[in-house]
Amino acid sequence: MSVLIREIEAKDNRAVADLIRKVLIEFNVPKVGTAYADTALDQMYESYKAKEKGVYFVIEEDGVIIGSAGVCQLDNYTGPVCELQKMYFLEQARGRGLGAQMMQKCLDTARGLGFEKCYLETMPQMEAAQVLYRKTGFDYIDGPLGDTGHHSCPVHMIIDL
Repeated sequence: MSVLIREIEAKDNRAVADLIRKVLIEFNVPKVGTAYADTALDQMYESYKAKEKGVYFVIEEDGVIIGSAGVCQLDNYTGPVCELQKMYFLEQARGRGLGAQMMQKCLDTARGLGFEKCYLETMPQMEAAQVLYRKTGFDYIDGPLGDTGHHSCPVHMIIDL
């Protein structure tokens, strides 16, 4: 099997949107106040290409997208802080170390873009993701930074880059 982490392309939009929605439904995440309702979800390529300091990656295995994640400037926040965004993996991608590889790719990219911290928001039931975030060096913080519109995501974490 061939696994590749690469930047998103326009042809990936449908697969990425379907992947993210499938994972959110699997984890019984609210559709309002989460990535599920983001207007950019169906046009991820265009959304990230329009950002000055942002990039979105996919993990492709044998031509099928099985995971994705990106980083960009934290919305409605001043300072060198990016947000790890929309990091989701299909079930067949989990437990194989691909999340750690994607995390490293995102954090290395964030450093290269000049960010000093990386922030994320997640859901309590996404326990395996939180284990990965903690293992990577993210710490819990008491409340949100900026205003991402994800008011249904009560878990907030940050890491110094």
